[in-house]
Amino acid sequence: MLRTQFEEDLLNLHNQFYEMGMMVSKAIHKSVRSYVKHDKALAKEVIEQDEHINDLEILLEKKSFEMIALQQPVTTDLRKIITVMKASSDLERMGDHAVSIAKSTIRVKGQERIAEVEKDISDMSDYVKKMVDNILVAYVKTNQEDAKMIAKMDQRVNEYYEKIYYETIAAMKANPETVVSGTDYINVAQYLERIGDYVTNICEWIVYLATGKISELSSNRDESL
Repeated sequence: MLRTQFEEDLLNLHNQFYEMGMMVSKAIHKSVRSYVKHDKALAKEVIEQDEHINDLEILLEKKSFEMIALQQPVTTDLRKIITVMKASSDLERMGDHAVSIAKSTIRVKGQERIAEVEKDISDMSDYVKKMVDNILVAYVKTNQEDAKMIAKMDQRVNEYYEKIYYETIAAMKANPETVVSGTDYINVAQYLERIGDYVTNICEWIVYLATGKISELSSNRDESL
């Protein structure tokens, strides 16, 4: 009986984690769409919905601690619970970065925009969202090979960031009117780049879930971010 209850609790934990991941994926997509389309109402929606993401993380952490304390799981079961705890913390931070992008949308005044940079930011966010969606599938399947492949995708995110950074600096030098929006572009690209880093963290937790080993899948992680 106890075992069945534990398995049910574990399944709920997984389902709630997946639900949280889907919410974060939507938040990232909406935040960038609001930024590129200058849609302040959509940006406010992202900020308001972040409360649900934060609530889910607290719920998952509380439930995880309860299950460890009451059921004293070992080996694979314990790894499953630890993975949810650690990875949900990464998801919550990804949601925070989506909120930061949404706040940039609300701050934007009618300043000079740089169309080609906005196109790159939009492309970068589509790519990051694809990473987030892929990692949720890899998590459900506990597929460490997929997780390792997704971690490698982060290199492309870093390349997007560099391209946007240098493009923006060049535009700001050519036209001082773009300095305010340009600074925002660099910030938004940086938020997306950090989301990519958090996806890589989750990749590492999936490998841990599958093997019991902590792996370093990113070669250029800045732990201070």
